[in-house]
Amino acid sequence: MRVSNLLKVAYRSLNRNKLRTFLTMLGIIIGVASVIAMLAIGEGSNQNIKASIASLGTNTIMVFPGSNSQGGVRGGASSIQTIKLEDVDAISSHCDLVNHVSPVDQKRVQVIYGSQNWNTMVMGVRNDYLTIRSLTISKGSCFTPADDRAAAKVCLVGLTVVTNLFGDENVDPSGQIIRVNSIPTKIIGVLSKMGQNTFGQDQDDIIIVPFSTVQKRMMSSSTYVNSILASAVSEDQIADATDEISSLLRQNHKLAPSDENDFTVRTQSDISNIFGSISKVMTILLASIASISLVVGGIGIMNIMLVSVTERTREIGIRMAIGAKGRDVLIQFMIESIVISFLGGLIGIILGIVVSEVVAKFGGWPTVITPSSIVLSFIFSAAIGLFFGWYPARKAAALNPIDALRYE
Repeated sequence: MRVSNLLKVAYRSLNRNKLRTFLTMLGIIIGVASVIAMLAIGEGSNQNIKASIASLGTNTIMVFPGSNSQGGVRGGASSIQTIKLEDVDAISSHCDLVNHVSPVDQKRVQVIYGSQNWNTMVMGVRNDYLTIRSLTISKGSCFTPADDRAAAKVCLVGLTVVTNLFGDENVDPSGQIIRVNSIPTKIIGVLSKMGQNTFGQDQDDIIIVPFSTVQKRMMSSSTYVNSILASAVSEDQIADATDEISSLLRQNHKLAPSDENDFTVRTQSDISNIFGSISKVMTILLASIASISLVVGGIGIMNIMLVSVTERTREIGIRMAIGAKGRDVLIQFMIESIVISFLGGLIGIILGIVVSEVVAKFGGWPTVITPSSIVLSFIFSAAIGLFFGWYPARKAAALNPIDALRYE
């Protein structure tokens, strides 16, 4: 029999029981749609994480204090204070592969303006911090190195702080005096809008002040710093810059060759790889769970095809009696199985794209539909049709024509 004739026979058979055919395809439709939606959510989250990490700045290197150990029990990173301002100055002076460096101190504070107040994060940094983070100022101006040396009571504020203290983010509060933990502080600039990061944190809910202002006026003149933020001269030299910083800090902290580092150095690549791995595992897990419905759909195809073979036993016998061979019957039922999975996969792809768009629009989840996910889902659905349609088709092809004709 010609393939065109087999396709016509398959179409008539499936069209004869429209509702049953649709219900059989439903498992494939749901499975393919689920796989595409889960992969889109996973890929969207992955790209969002990368974008958020990229927003940390250009060629960023972060240095944190190390961990302590008591009675064989080790605390987490930054559980002890080991980094001093002298380390920051040493990196700035002696690390040739580092072009910008800033100490970072931060704490939660209550800010007051008139009858309004707001709890926010204040960060003490040097001017290089804004360059490293690629932060810009929409209104006013930045503080100067002279302000840092003088511990001047000046600050830059984010739009969330402006909105909560002045009622409107479009207001220019430059020149206004706010109280930061009871310390009168003059607003000299407003940071450009940054929005939320991947973890839902509002990056505009922040006040930036000169580092020495935080250290001397808010941190009891502590000589330690929370962390160091630096940037390498180029992306290709981040690893060498990291080694340079580590060697210098080990020397400054007088660590013996056998001693572990009392600090931790992280780069954008390290953080990206960590969160990328987590995102990848979650994507695979979600896609695997969604794939279960594809297998269930395949079992449904096998079940219906077995029922179809039983119902059409006499038809098969007649076809064989007038000259159809076993492989013709095999191909006929395989085509029917593949058509069911093919149509189910096609509808599932469309449904998966629609679901992904709905999730992105109304659920707030970032979604990215890649061509590879569509191709993978389509191939997988076709493979399901082949795999689960083989046994019923083989059973139909193996029928004895005489016994098939006698079947009631």
